[in-house]
Amino acid sequence: MWETLLESWKSLLEPLHDPVTLAIPAFVIFLAIEWFAARALEDHPDDADGRARPEEGGYRSVDARTSVLLGLVSIATSTFWKVLALIGYSAIWVYLAPWHLSPTAWYTWVILLLGIDVLYYAYHRIAHRVRVIWATHQAHHSSEYFNFSTALRQKWNNSGEIIMWLPLPFLGIPPWMVFVGFSVSLVYQFFVHTERVGKLWRPIEFIFNTPSHHRVHHGSDAEYLDRNYAGILIIWDRMFGTFAAETHRPTYGLTTPVGTYNIWKLQTREYAAIARDWKASKSWRQRAGYVFGPPGWAPKAEVTSTESTAPSH
Repeated sequence: MWETLLESWKSLLEPLHDPVTLAIPAFVIFLAIEWFAARALEDHPDDADGRARPEEGGYRSVDARTSVLLGLVSIATSTFWKVLALIGYSAIWVYLAPWHLSPTAWYTWVILLLGIDVLYYAYHRIAHRVRVIWATHQAHHSSEYFNFSTALRQKWNNSGEIIMWLPLPFLGIPPWMVFVGFSVSLVYQFFVHTERVGKLWRPIEFIFNTPSHHRVHHGSDAEYLDRNYAGILIIWDRMFGTFAAETHRPTYGLTTPVGTYNIWKLQTREYAAIARDWKASKSWRQRAGYVFGPPGWAPKAEVTSTESTAPSH
């Protein structure tokens, strides 16, 4: 097992085995082009309710910087989770997997990418419907702007995804390939965070997650909530009844504006809201509901903490 772990770690350190590392220059270039194109739209004033409603394709310097900082910290935290995952995945691959798939076989990569994508859909859907997991994810939805910098506004707690990928090493996929597969998904998803691309050719819109589909996912409008969880393929949403087409420009951000650019508060605010609701609960049923129920859950005739980001986003 330790030989497998060392080989997996060496593979992850190889730049050519990490699509995210290879894509960083492209991320920087596309973000810079989009930001430069939006400079005339920057600093659009907030509405009376405190929500930013920027012009299409807009940027705000402080918002973009916040997203980039959240992304930089997530690189460090995700390394910690990857170390733990490698140990667990290697043990599963060595001792429990009924067979070992070859990384040189084309079908291994097909199984990997399809597996990563459907498991990402499942995790993403759970993250919007289970409050304690939503607490890890809500920071990504906190921006009221939608541009390439928003894609970098990542969570710091990757434990849910780590658990969701467990079936992949059990199916015989080498542990290092699991991280490559998810990196491919992350690179793809960066490019769907933009308002600069309209609707694409209909067959592409039918099969793949696109900027139009992902704009819906980031909308806080009632008709857009909890829709379009896709990573790469939108077919999962179509199959499982969570698809919604973009019919109007979304109102981005959480249902209640966050009112802060403090990266620590953005990451922890929902955990704090859960703690307040837990403390005020009168029974274990209520405590379980506040933790494992959907965002916005409350006992009948009650409301959740006023600072909760519920419902969903």
